[in-house]
Amino acid sequence: MLKIGLTGGIGAGKSEVSRLLAAHGAVIVDSDVIAREVVAPGTPGLAAVAAEFGPDVLAADGSLDRPALGAVVFADPARLKALNAIVHPLVRARSAELESAAAPDAVVVHDVPLLAENGLGPLYDLVVVVDAADEVRIDRLVELRGMTEDEARARMAAQASRADRLAIADLVIDNSGPLSELAPRVEEAWARLTARR
Repeated sequence: MLKIGLTGGIGAGKSEVSRLLAAHGAVIVDSDVIAREVVAPGTPGLAAVAAEFGPDVLAADGSLDRPALGAVVFADPARLKALNAIVHPLVRARSAELESAAAPDAVVVHDVPLLAENGLGPLYDLVVVVDAADEVRIDRLVELRGMTEDEARARMAAQASRADRLAIADLVIDNSGPLSELAPRVEEAWARLTARR
């Protein structure tokens, strides 16, 4: 089994790279998907978040109100740290379960947005960073996700810098250009990864 840590700053295109790697046969363990699972209604994770942040972070149906929570944690690093202390251990436990279910010869790609921030590089055989210039990422967040420029910059500021991510990369996939250029770059990266199995 080859364990890959895949990361990239918000707006860099990590999710698209993850999708393309899955099409090549990678087993994807997506931390964002798992992070949503562990705070779904009725879970201990959601109960812990509500206990820490209060009822204002819950929607009328009892689910997590992500925009309300985001407004709190992205404006205050201490509150973000408190949220991460609840969610990250739950995500790690579920990720380990999914990895252990993969075939022995699998390429398991752990899609981890905060890999650099949390010093997780040593957990993987290789770290792959999806990279794009900051201004490209801001444009994408504004155009594709409907954020204001200030919101986009605040989200980016809450993450590791581009330089910090690149410093831990064993392999960089450049995604500064149009989507049509990404598939061949991912195919090349896949060839390099599978050669290391």
